[in-house]
Amino acid sequence: MSIVYKTRTQLVVETIREKILCGDIQAGQPLRQAALAQELNVSRIPIREALLQLEGEGLVTFEAHKGATATELTIDQVDELFDLRAMLEVELLKASIPHLTENNIVDAKIILAELDNALSADNGANTWSDLNVRYHSCLYSGAVKPQTQELVNTLSKNTNRYIRMHLLLVGGIANVEVEHTTLLSLCQDGDIDGAASLLKQHILGIKNEIKHFLQQQENSLKLIS
Repeated sequence: MSIVYKTRTQLVVETIREKILCGDIQAGQPLRQAALAQELNVSRIPIREALLQLEGEGLVTFEAHKGATATELTIDQVDELFDLRAMLEVELLKASIPHLTENNIVDAKIILAELDNALSADNGANTWSDLNVRYHSCLYSGAVKPQTQELVNTLSKNTNRYIRMHLLLVGGIANVEVEHTTLLSLCQDGDIDGAASLLKQHILGIKNEIKHFLQQQENSLKLIS
């Protein structure tokens, strides 16, 4: 078994990420680089690098004259983002399936095999989330809808922070492996209606699971306060 060495920045990223996701750092709370550097006993350089990485994950926002703050995670936003994803991605999949090539299917199978093992690896939540985006994008690759794809890419970035949060704190998403495998089979068989129906169920199922978790967190925080 190999030993995994983490850089100082990686350790800072994981520490700050956990503080945001578990509520130690509240939504909208300023993230002062000097204070974080002192708390974590590092220089400001890994703090700055970590905050930029967390911005890419959607957990940190940089605002003019305000600096970095923890991004707000809300149930209402989950509803809107995942509902939009379901609507747009179903249309992309319908347009894509008739034009999927054998190479597209093979690529999707390779990504799916990597997905099955991603969560057990180091930094598993981020790896799984990135592979999940690649898997879905592969299934949509036959559609010639660049504007829709651009919108879906933006929505994926915004929903990934919720998916990563759920994976980090819960450890997985129910039924996702079975649904991914079945979806690929339906695409391979050219079953447009079946694939579209399953994809909508898949996206909305993840939405409901994340909403339930966020509601539990809110209730716990209310009890503590």
